[in-house]
Amino acid sequence: MTSTVNIPFDNSFSQLPEQFYTRQDPVPVAAPKLIKVNEGLATLMGIDPAPLKSEDGVQMLAGNSVPNGASPLAMVYAGHQFGGWSPRLGDGRAILLGETIGTDGVRRDIHIKGSGRTPYSRGGDGRAWLGPVLREYVISEAMAALDIPTTRALAAVETGNKVLREEGPLPGAIITRVAQSHIRVGTFQYHYSQGNKDNLRILANYVIDRHYPEAKQAQNPYRALIEMVMDRQARLIAKWMQVGFIHGVMNTDNMSIAGETIDFGPCAFMDTYHPGTVFSSIDHAGRYAWAKQPGMAHWNLSQFAQSLLPILHEDAQVAVGIGQETIDEFQDIFSNYYFEGFGKKLGLIPLQHGVTLQHGDPDFIGDSLKLLSDNEVDFTLFFRHLTGYARSNLGQDQGAEDQSDQDHKEKLQNLFKEPEALTTWLQQWQARQDQEEASTEKRLETMRTSNPIFIPRNHQVEAIIQAAVTGDYAPFEQLHKVLSDPYTAQPANARY
Repeated sequence: MTSTVNIPFDNSFSQLPEQFYTRQDPVPVAAPKLIKVNEGLATLMGIDPAPLKSEDGVQMLAGNSVPNGASPLAMVYAGHQFGGWSPRLGDGRAILLGETIGTDGVRRDIHIKGSGRTPYSRGGDGRAWLGPVLREYVISEAMAALDIPTTRALAAVETGNKVLREEGPLPGAIITRVAQSHIRVGTFQYHYSQGNKDNLRILANYVIDRHYPEAKQAQNPYRALIEMVMDRQARLIAKWMQVGFIHGVMNTDNMSIAGETIDFGPCAFMDTYHPGTVFSSIDHAGRYAWAKQPGMAHWNLSQFAQSLLPILHEDAQVAVGIGQETIDEFQDIFSNYYFEGFGKKLGLIPLQHGVTLQHGDPDFIGDSLKLLSDNEVDFTLFFRHLTGYARSNLGQDQGAEDQSDQDHKEKLQNLFKEPEALTTWLQQWQARQDQEEASTEKRLETMRTSNPIFIPRNHQVEAIIQAAVTGDYAPFEQLHKVLSDPYTAQPANARY
């Protein structure tokens, strides 16, 4: 069935050879019902949001009809899952409808998830239940508001079908998500493992054209591709860590070549700070704990570099040397992003990116985080109240927006098991502030825009899911609204 909803498709991935995907329409559902359309994102993509909310639009978002110009397909890829190699994964419950070029000139995929079985479902039903759909909608949009590269949520619908899980029958749902592309490290691994050098080169050239055109000017474009993907991933992981985000399942098939957060499964934002925090019930060994995310990104990127070896250089030994030398740069690149970001959270401003803060600042940042761990301090609230303390301590009026929350030092002390440890630390922090070259105004503004007040806390996300299962979407709408403005004090929403 063809949908009359007008989407300005401009498809390119579907023009690649069919070894990269299987053409397939979504599998229809019983009685779709709209949950939400992201009107701002639709408009950015050049899509009129009104038709998406119509009956015809809901049928399309549910996979019951296919819009004109779409080229629906399921992508194939491989991946290391918790370190174990899976030679053939792919979109087991998702369909790429096509691509649009937005009003901002950015090309984006339109991908519906929970749309039924594909050749890559591996025994699964290809469906999603309401909980993970709402979780991905809320958290992906919260990430976007936090200025963290991420896939986005365009729409969510109920399907009218029940989905069988361990808990029993659950309400089915589909999310329409948007990304700069859905190509993963695992996509390259698949074609490398197939031994098809031509397809590997086709894929690499496609990614360069779509995401990294400047790599074409390099002496070795494929080495430049590794460097650019690595830079984006280093920046992304540093940004995750600076807001306490734990992805939970950093498998190679969940690492986007475009450098966006993708595949929100058992992810969460830390409450109490501890570097070993995990949020995946199956991550018994803590492989993807908060503090291990940089190491896992490094490992995943090494798999990406290995996949490119056949086209890095004709001489296999030389190719290995190029790949290893390139990947060895990751730690320094990541450290620059990490310490720059945490420095900003503490009001320490580097002169320019890539220039470390003052001598000893990395140690001070590490000691600060250890202080939080030792005292079991709430990660977000610590930096939120430190920002308020800095505003009052450095002699600036906090303004009407924060009049109800003046005494941040007391609030900071209340977070600590040993308040005297905070007092000693604040003296050290103040001494370091006194050496800062940046203006007071710049430091305060940087802290304000680096330390969110609102994050999607796990218990709040669970609460909106439980309400939605009963048919009440008001908590979902309210939480989504609060998280859309995470850096602004909202006294009426203090419970969040």
